[in-house]
Amino acid sequence: MSAELELALERRIGKRSAAVIEKHLGITTVEGLLNYYPRRYMSRGELTPIAELPLDEDVTLIARVLSSSTRQMQARRGTITDVIVSDDDGKQGLRLVGGRDYTGKVPGTLKISFFNGFKAKNELLQGRRALFSGRVTSFKGKLGLTNPDFQLLDEDPFSDSGKDPGKLAAMPIPVYPATAKLPSWKIQKVIATLLETSDLGSLPDPVPPEVAAREGFLPVADAYRLIHVPETAGDWKRARDRFRYQEALVLQSALARRRAQLAAEEATARRPVNDGILAAFDHALPFTLTAGQASVGKTLAAELAQDTPMNRLLQGEVGSGKTVVALRAMLQVVDAGGQAALLAPTEVLAAQHFDSIRRTLGPLSSDGLLGGLAAGDGPSVQVTLLTGSMPTAARKQAMLDAASGTAGIIIGTHALLSDNVSFYDLGLIVVDEQHRFGVEQRDALRAKARKPPHLLVMTATPIPRTVAMTVFGDLETSTLDELPKGRAPITTHLVGLAENPGWVARIWARAREEIDAGHQVYVVCPKIGTDDDGDFSPGEAAPSGMDTEETRELASVTAVVDHLQGEPSLAGVPLAPLHGRQDPDLKTETMAGFTANRIKLLVSTTVIEVGVDVHNATLMVILDADRFGISQLHQLRGRVGRGGLPGTCLLVTALEPGHPSRRRLDAVAATTDGFVLSQEDLKLRREGDILGASQSGGRSTLKLLRVLEHEDVIARARDDAQAIVGGDPLLSGHPELAGAIEKYLNPEKEAFLERG
Repeated sequence: MSAELELALERRIGKRSAAVIEKHLGITTVEGLLNYYPRRYMSRGELTPIAELPLDEDVTLIARVLSSSTRQMQARRGTITDVIVSDDDGKQGLRLVGGRDYTGKVPGTLKISFFNGFKAKNELLQGRRALFSGRVTSFKGKLGLTNPDFQLLDEDPFSDSGKDPGKLAAMPIPVYPATAKLPSWKIQKVIATLLETSDLGSLPDPVPPEVAAREGFLPVADAYRLIHVPETAGDWKRARDRFRYQEALVLQSALARRRAQLAAEEATARRPVNDGILAAFDHALPFTLTAGQASVGKTLAAELAQDTPMNRLLQGEVGSGKTVVALRAMLQVVDAGGQAALLAPTEVLAAQHFDSIRRTLGPLSSDGLLGGLAAGDGPSVQVTLLTGSMPTAARKQAMLDAASGTAGIIIGTHALLSDNVSFYDLGLIVVDEQHRFGVEQRDALRAKARKPPHLLVMTATPIPRTVAMTVFGDLETSTLDELPKGRAPITTHLVGLAENPGWVARIWARAREEIDAGHQVYVVCPKIGTDDDGDFSPGEAAPSGMDTEETRELASVTAVVDHLQGEPSLAGVPLAPLHGRQDPDLKTETMAGFTANRIKLLVSTTVIEVGVDVHNATLMVILDADRFGISQLHQLRGRVGRGGLPGTCLLVTALEPGHPSRRRLDAVAATTDGFVLSQEDLKLRREGDILGASQSGGRSTLKLLRVLEHEDVIARARDDAQAIVGGDPLLSGHPELAGAIEKYLNPEKEAFLERG
C-alpha cells in the first residue's frame, strides 16, 4: 500500500478536521476516509418519503418547508422553533424517488423542533428545500426530529469551486453513514478537501491490468473522485461497480490463497481398511444409506486417504443423516490408527451425540484399543465424553483416555480446547454447528494434532451458493438434500393470539391429544426465568428486526412449567423443564426420562435445537416464536417427525397481523425447504449476521458487496482469484493485490475468513 494512503489524516485535512473524523468515525488514515463510501445518493429535485423514515435511526432527508413558528418555552428561558416540512413538491403527476414511483401517495409531513434555533428561524423559510440530518423520534404517535443539522440546498460544499451552476444543480448528493454529531454533508466537505489535497495518481491497484481492461474499469484515482464527488448518476455507478468488484476479488483471492496454503500442508493419510470397524459397522447397519450419504461418504473416504488435509463443509437439511456420514469418516480414521474429535456447542448436544453414537455403534462401542484392535471377539472403538461439568474423576479419566489413545472417538464441548487436554494422535476434527464457534477455538483444537488434522464442518442450516462461495470459500462443500426413509412430513401452523386469544386453551388441548395417543410434546420458550426480561438461553441472540417492546412479557421455562402444572387439560401429565442453567446431572436425567417416554411433555429453551433425537415426539409448540430467527425455527421443528410419525409445529405469537416480525413466521409456516428458507433468512437479516466474524449481528465486513444481490460479481471474482493464485500462489507477481489482502485481513476479518 502506498505511503500516500498510510498518511495520517491531519497531514491532508488539518488537525481539527482529523480529530473530528477520528472521534466520530474512528478513521485516522487517508485510506480509511477514501474507503468510507456514501451509503446512497440523492438529487436536489428529490423529496424523501416521510412515511418511510425509520424510527430511532439517524437519517438524512430532503424536504420542503411548509411553515415555521417560534414560541417561548414555559419551563425555562428560551424559544422553540417548530418547522413543518413536507415530501410534497406541489407538482402533479408522476414522482420518482430513488427509482420508486410515489404517484398518488398522500404527502407526508414532519415536525422538526429547534431549541433556541435562531439559525433555523432565519433560514428555514416557507418554500425552501433543505437537507436535514438527525435521529427520528416519535411523540404522541407522530414522527419528528429534534435539533437536527440542516443545510439549505442553495448552499453547497463546492459552491466556491468554480463549477457551472447548472452542473452543480444536477450533481447527485452523496449521503454517508453519519452520526448525530457529524452529518453527511460535513463528511462530504472533509472528503472533498482530502481529494483536493492528496496525490492519488500513484495509488496501487489491486485489480490486475488485464482484468481491469476486460471489465472496463476506471483507474483507481478517478474512481475515488467519482464515487465521492460525482457530477452525474453514471459517475458514481461506474465507480461503485469498480470498487465492488475490487472488494470481491480481494476477498476471493484471500480465500484462494488460504486454500492453496491448506493444500500445501502435509497431513497423515488415513486410508480405509477392509476388515476394520467401519466395515463391521456398514455390515451391521440396519438401514440403507441414502444415495447422497453414500456419495458424500465416498468423497470423504477419498480425501481422508490423502496426505493433504481434508477441509470440507457438510451441509444438509435437518434430519438428513449428517451424523452417520461423519461417524463413518471417524471410523475410517480410527481404523487407520488415529483419533477423531467431535466438537459440539452445548453439553446437551455433546451428551446426545455421545449416547447416539454409542447406540448406533452397538457392540462395536466398547473399551477397545486405538486402531480397531479387538477388545473381545472383533474390532471395537471406545467413545469418550469430555465436558467441563463432569465430576473431576470422570473428567481426568476421559483426559487420560484421550492422551493415551485408549479412546478412538472423543466427543466434547469447549472443554476439548483446554490447555491440559491432549490427544495421542488426532487425525480428524468434526465441528458440529460451526457458527457457534470462533476461529480461535477451532485453531486451538487443530494445534493439538501432530500434523494438520483433517477437518469436517457440519451445519444443518442450508447455505445458498453465493454465501458458500463467500463465507466458506476455503472449504469444499458437500450437500445432503434428501431425507432418509421413515422421516415423516412436518405440518407447521402460525397461531396468532392477537386474532384469537382463545387459541391458548386449544394449544394445550392439542398437546393432550398427542400425549393420549402415546406420543410426546416439546414446548419451547425464548427465556429461562421470569427475571430474565428478554434474555435468551445461553449462547443465543435475538434476531435483528424483532419486536423489542419492554412491556411485553415473554414466555419463560419456569413460568410455563408452573402454568402447565395447573392446566386442567394436562392434568396428570408428567412434564419437566430443561435449560442451560440446570445442573448437568439433572439435564442428563431429564433428557433420559424424555427419551425413555417417562416424561411426556418437555418445556425447554433452545438447548434442544440440534442433535436431540426422540422418535416418539410428534408435536412442538414454540411460544413467542417471533423471538427466534428463521434458521432456529427450522432447526427446532426438525426435532419432531423423526420416527415415522407425522409431526406438527405450532408457531405461537402475540404480535398483531402485519407486524414485520411475523414475516419470518409466515415464511417458516409456508415451506419446510431449508434452502428456500435460507434465502428468505438472508433477505430479512442484517448482512452482519451472515458475514461478521462471529455471526453475532455486528456490521458486515463488506462495504459494497451484497452476497444475494451480486452473485455474478462474486462468481467472476472467484474465477479470477483462482487463476491468479493458481499461477502465483505467493502473489509475488501481484504485490498490490497481496497488499490489499493484508489490509483486509485485520483480526476481525481473518476470523471471518477462517470461520468455516
